[in-house]
Amino acid sequence: MDPSGCDSVVAELVAEIKPRYHIAGTKGVFYDREPYSNIDAAHVTRFIGLAAVGNKEKQKFIHAISPTPASTMSAADICSKPPNTTLSPYVVTEKKSHSREATKRSVNDDIDAQYWRYDVSKKRQRQGQGGVAREKLCFNFTSRGSCARGENCNFRHDDDARVQYQRNVCFDFLNLGKCERGPDCKFNHEFMEEGDTKGKHGSQNTGTSRRSLGKRCWFCLSSSDVESHLILSVGESWYLALAKGPLVDHHVLLVPIEHHPHTLTMSPDAEKELGIFKNAVNMYFKKQGKAVIFFEYLLQNISHANLQAIPIPLSKVSNTQLIFNLASKKLGFEFAIISAQGDRNEGRKLLRSQFEGKSSVFYVELPDGTILWHSVDEKDKFPVQFGREVLAGLLNVADRADWRNCKMSKEDEIKMAETFKMGFEEFDPAR
Repeated sequence: MDPSGCDSVVAELVAEIKPRYHIAGTKGVFYDREPYSNIDAAHVTRFIGLAAVGNKEKQKFIHAISPTPASTMSAADICSKPPNTTLSPYVVTEKKSHSREATKRSVNDDIDAQYWRYDVSKKRQRQGQGGVAREKLCFNFTSRGSCARGENCNFRHDDDARVQYQRNVCFDFLNLGKCERGPDCKFNHEFMEEGDTKGKHGSQNTGTSRRSLGKRCWFCLSSSDVESHLILSVGESWYLALAKGPLVDHHVLLVPIEHHPHTLTMSPDAEKELGIFKNAVNMYFKKQGKAVIFFEYLLQNISHANLQAIPIPLSKVSNTQLIFNLASKKLGFEFAIISAQGDRNEGRKLLRSQFEGKSSVFYVELPDGTILWHSVDEKDKFPVQFGREVLAGLLNVADRADWRNCKMSKEDEIKMAETFKMGFEEFDPAR
């Protein structure tokens, strides 16, 4: 398909919305094009041109398809690319479109073009709320100066952003134009010139203020305390990372990028992406003959959520609910049970509806989707490491119940992270 032979408006529209199927009949010929990849989208698009009804050449004027809704597809299926997949034919069209927009700018617009390009709020006003994934910064490149995905990364590699990050500018501010932590954030929320010693609110960045940075959240990507070598994948609202002091190999955490205290009250879009990441993690371990236990302890004094994901052998799956129930009885309570009934998303939806946000809650999602949850009273002495301790018993590794006994060298952590990323690549929804 040659974009120059298409209606320019349709070409620009298709390049923007990136449909999975594009069917047209205006040319009056049958054409079943090879699938093509989309810029900043995981799925491919299939184009089918149909001939006129009753045409003399007897070309196809009808074509049956049975598309599966994307909401029911696994991340691996959505990202699947047939061997004959080509590049997007609309790259040239998009470049021409940008060129036309540039020629329409007035002299006054040139002044507007000089505003700092990290002002995302202005950029979105010009380009529309939809935007493209490349408008967002790659954390690995911004924090470390390198990204294993290279040109295939869905996020922007920007040297100027990296320089600002090195000058102690908040990553969320660089990436989104705002920071949810507000005055609690210890990073600069303004762009810093070389040699500038001003701190966050114009005060001198003294040794005292530097020492206060120790209070920063080590799960926030903008924090200097985050151990970026543990990060495995970064999406729109979530990132995946190896657990520090893992219970077992490839024990991972799903962490919201936004500074949020728990996962049960995040936005619908964030919840949807969480489901995609969980499905990818399940697919990754299923290929290794393992199942996954997800659990979270929503403590009222925890500032940044993390959903833990621990792989277990399939031979242990049948005993998971039993061992959690036995552990709960020893502590004098019984779990409330939410049955997923074959729909994992529905089970979590019910859990979200029952969470009132006023008390601490522990919940665990079993491999069959069943959710066990318990509302923890302030007076109860509930073990912070309860989920880990129970699974340590299930896996016969009681000596690893405390993460501090499982610390690894940075070199070993890097090796484990690289091994995980290699195997996870085919399922990674952020690719």
